[in-house]
Amino acid sequence: MDQGHQGSQYSSVPNMRRRLFRVCAALVACFNVSALDAFAQSYPVKPIRMLVGFAPGGSTDVVARNMAQKLSENLGQNVIVENRPGASGALATERVATSPADGYTLLMMSISDTVLPALRKLPYDVERDLTPVSLTTILPIVLLVHPSVPARNIKELTALARSRPGKLNYGSAGIGSASHLPGELFNLMAKVNIVHVPYKGGMEGVVAAVSGQVDMSYASITAGLPLLANGKLRALAVTSTKRASALPAVPTFDESGLPGYERSGWNGVLAPAGLRKDIVATLNAAIGKVMNAREMKEWLNKQGLESQTGTPEQFSAFIQREVAQNARLIKLTGTKAE
Repeated sequence: MDQGHQGSQYSSVPNMRRRLFRVCAALVACFNVSALDAFAQSYPVKPIRMLVGFAPGGSTDVVARNMAQKLSENLGQNVIVENRPGASGALATERVATSPADGYTLLMMSISDTVLPALRKLPYDVERDLTPVSLTTILPIVLLVHPSVPARNIKELTALARSRPGKLNYGSAGIGSASHLPGELFNLMAKVNIVHVPYKGGMEGVVAAVSGQVDMSYASITAGLPLLANGKLRALAVTSTKRASALPAVPTFDESGLPGYERSGWNGVLAPAGLRKDIVATLNAAIGKVMNAREMKEWLNKQGLESQTGTPEQFSAFIQREVAQNARLIKLTGTKAE
């Protein structure tokens, strides 16, 4: 009896250890979940930097600064815009791609970032090294012509260009920019040869059109509005699929005889690859709230911009399509880097 009783005592020891282990494991799991919840709820605990790859004053910078101000109020921490111009935005993109994935370094991306991979070798991969957070804005481009150009619409411009192959030209913000590829797409679809003249910035291309150095320029609506108002330039069409709120009387290229034409600029927020999903969700929700507020939408419309947000997954798919489409367009047009 004593031996049997003693055996049962010893046999219960492993069972007790197993039960104790399960209890400890459950406590650790609960602690980890609570810690993660607390971490997610506390983000952000310090200021956030948002890098812009272009000089102050451009459409990407203007959108970033206005959004950052509202995001600061929404997140309870300052969102500071930092301009790192150069290499068509690639310097800022590389900096973000190589930063810690902690949610405190973000990028305000433009369409240029999805064009560059087809033009030159980059030290990063847009799709691999960045985490899409949210699309923010669509930027319709407007075709502005000098008053001396005898064309009042796209059909007349097409006829004029065909009668003068290689004689007309257009200015843009540079090779691969949001104001360059619309012209190449028009050349391709309309079967014309209007020569591209690249400038260092969007406003330089517009000023060149005003002075008559070039016949026309593709530009942001923000840049074009004051010049249209005083009659220094004339708008023929916008590149978006629907008419721009700021220029309701100006038709789209699609309406003007080029079915399927669409070539808008855009902006969106990204972070380094590997950013925690809960932080991505926090940022996505905050950006959606800011960009879809009535006051923001009204401000954007006055700038010739359209608010457009969505899920991180939708933005990721959007970027993949842009990279593929830009690569095809660059190959078809034979566009080369500067």
